[in-house]
Formats: sequence, C-alpha cells, structure tokens
Amino acid sequence: MKPATAGGPYKVPRQNEGWRSIVLAVAMHAVLLLFLWVGVSWQNNEPTEVQAEIWDMKVQDAAPPAPTPEPAPEPEPEPEPTPVVKTPPPPPVEAPPAPKEPDIALERLKAKKKLEEKKLAEAKEAKLKQEAEEKQAKLDAKKLAEKKLAEQKLKEEKEQAEKDKKELAEKEKDKKKAAAEKLAKEKAEKAAKDKAFAAEMSRITGSAAKGSTGTAAQSTGGRSDGGYEAAVRAKIKSNLAFGGADDTLTATYLITQLPSGEVINKRKIKGSGSTAYDEAIENAIEKSSPLPKKKDGTVEREFTAVFKLKDMH
Repeated sequence: MKPATAGGPYKVPRQNEGWRSIVLAVAMHAVLLLFLWVGVSWQNNEPTEVQAEIWDMKVQDAAPPAPTPEPAPEPEPEPEPTPVVKTPPPPPVEAPPAPKEPDIALERLKAKKKLEEKKLAEAKEAKLKQEAEEKQAKLDAKKLAEKKLAEQKLKEEKEQAEKDKKELAEKEKDKKKAAAEKLAKEKAEKAAKDKAFAAEMSRITGSAAKGSTGTAAQSTGGRSDGGYEAAVRAKIKSNLAFGGADDTLTATYLITQLPSGEVINKRKIKGSGSTAYDEAIENAIEKSSPLPKKKDGTVEREFTAVFKLKDMH
C-alpha cells in the first residue's frame, strides 16, 4: 500500500482480508454439513420383516384347531442407536466491518477542510510576513533617501558657503580695486584740476602783468567777501536735500575750486555728528559746481564754509 502523498487528502486503507474471511467461513460450513450427512447415513439400518396371522373366532369349532405353532423366538431387541451428538458449529468468523462510505467521505471532507485551513493559515502568515518585509523595506528606503537628502543638502550648503566666501572675497577684492582706482582717479583729477588751475592762474597773471600791476592781487581772491560767501552758501542751500529737524547740526568744509568756480575738492574739517547731513552737504556742494564768482569775476581758490542747518532751511 502506497503512503498518502504529502499535502493530499487522507485515504483510509483498503481492507484486503474480507474475501479471505468469507472463503474460510464457507469452507467451515461445508465441512460441518458433510460431517452431519455422514452421521445420519451411518445410523439408517434395513427394517426387520414381521409376519402375523389373523383368526376368526366364529369358525373355531368347525375346523380342527390348527397345530399350535412353535412360538417364534423373540427377536432380539435392537440396540438403541447411539445418539448422535451434534457438534455445535463453530462460531462464524466475523469479518471486520467494512468502513462505511459516508464515514470515509466525512473523514476525507474533514481532512480536506483541515488541509485547506492549514493552507489558508500558511498563506495568511506568508502574506503578513511579506507585508512586514515590504513595510520594513519601504522604511529602510525612506531612511536611506532621507540620509542621502541630508547629505546632499549638507554638501550643497558647504558648496554654497564656499561659493559665498569666494564671491565675498572677490567683492572685497573688487571693492579694494575700485577704491584704489577711485583714489587714483581722484588724484589724477585733482592733479589735472591743479594743473588747469595753475595754467589759468598763469594766464590771468600774465594778462594782468600786461595790463596793470594791481589786478593780480585781485585774481587770487583778496580779502574775504561776505556777500561772496553768502552767494556760495545760497547756491549750495538750493541744492540741499535733507529732511532732518535738528537745528543744532553744523558741518564745516574746506572747498577748493578753479578760477572758473568749478569745485575740484571738498574736505570735511568738522562733521555735524550726522552722517546723513554730512553726505547731504557734500552732494549739494557737488551739484552747485561751478560756484558763484565775486563781483570782480574772481574766486577764492580755497575757502572754509560753515553750514548750520538752522541757516539752511
């Protein structure tokens, strides 16, 4: 008999002893019947013959009496037949009850149901395990992505910091370079203006020497002229753009100009304490170039101007 295959339904083994038991029982009954038939045949003897005479009582006197026959010997009594003791038949050999088909079907159904439940449980367990593995894989992937993102962000921040540092260094370099160029330009402009001023002064001085000896002194500006300074301050005041209300602000500047009145330099001697007011004064001076001249057409090459905010309103 082949064993049940793994995973297949349970099969009840077939009973192969049924036919053997039936044949053995039939043989025993046949032997018993033969034994009984032989015993009955051995007890049956042939029957003994018996003769009898019949006498009529009415004709007893007319006829001579018949000779009295010798009494026949009494027959020996027949021996009593030996009672046949019937041997009780052996108990029939009961064949093992054949399994009921419904019970087998029920067992198969139970085994099939149990197998299906087992497969279902295994499938459910495998599904839960797969879901747990997928969830863990997603979590690991998310952590890895976050780690890579953080590393990328840190790398970008470092690169940006290096870039900003480099740009700042370049800006500082450019700023220094621009400051140096501006300073060189201012020096060159100042030198050019000084040269032009010297040429203009030489021209004025030369023309004055040809004309009269007193005009040379006037070309250099002579004494301070209150009206001249008022005219210069008034022009600068017209170009001043400052909205402060502190009348105590006062700034003092040294202004250098060409004979034509063009401002070539302005130097702050004393600040007002307000950077905004100082810058506004400087811008107003630049916008006011060329400055007004004196009545005689001359200018003062350098003069000091005091700018009080209360006088500039």
